[in-house]
Amino acid sequence: MTGNLAHLTLAFGLLGNIISFLVFLAPIPTFYKVYKKKSTQGFQSAPYVVGLFSAMLWIYYALLKTNVMLLITINSVGCFIETLYICFFLFYAPKKARMESLKLIGLLIVVGFGLILLLTQLLASGGTRTVIVGWICLVFSLCVFVAPMGVVRQVIKTKSVEYMPILLSFALTISAVMWFFYGLLLADFNIAIPNVLGFTFGILQMILYFVYKNKKPLTNEKILTLEAKISQKEEQKIPEHKDQKTVDILKLENLINSDILPVVAKSNKIVAVEPQAPLYVPHHTIEVAA
Repeated sequence: MTGNLAHLTLAFGLLGNIISFLVFLAPIPTFYKVYKKKSTQGFQSAPYVVGLFSAMLWIYYALLKTNVMLLITINSVGCFIETLYICFFLFYAPKKARMESLKLIGLLIVVGFGLILLLTQLLASGGTRTVIVGWICLVFSLCVFVAPMGVVRQVIKTKSVEYMPILLSFALTISAVMWFFYGLLLADFNIAIPNVLGFTFGILQMILYFVYKNKKPLTNEKILTLEAKISQKEEQKIPEHKDQKTVDILKLENLINSDILPVVAKSNKIVAVEPQAPLYVPHHTIEVAA
């Protein structure tokens, strides 16, 4: 029976490696577009930095655990691929995006992982260190699996699955299943538990895809409606401005043509006083208080 469990564990671990490797390769079309246009086109480096941080955490945990070699293999490959993505991004990113990416790398990889490594080595030992790092991996993986909820909310709001490719969702779901059984057979719940959430969200994404794949997106309609409202308001404002200018010109002509225009300064405002009976003086006088 123990031999059968070992074979099943190996099988799920190998399948998890293969599927996770394909998931790591999923962003290649994105970077091909970046290469063709020589620009990152608004893409963010955060997913790749987070992916690198996650792979480094799992390698550290696997080295402490000592019996999860298949976890080391796939995350070593993941570290290499994510590093290539980040370097590629930094090469083609504009200066502002490059600086933001470098800050994120410094904060998450250098400071974050460095502190975890230093503190667990100094303040814990043996099995306690493994438990602490395992909990860190578990919590971080849960956060990573919760992150796609933003995409789910966008799909429901816009009724469009443009930013939720079905093949990637399917691959992530199958990957979560493989790693769940791998962790379960090893009795390692730090591996198994996060993948329950990954499987659940993967199923949810696929259900939403089939619900909304034939729906007409609302985004374009909303944009057209907004543009129409703005144009209508602009058209209403133009005649009002023209009429106002006409009134102002007429008032100015009346003031210029008036026989006399005494001006009184009061509270830093100029107040025009109605003209009195014409005075027989050679010149008109206007007094203004400074």
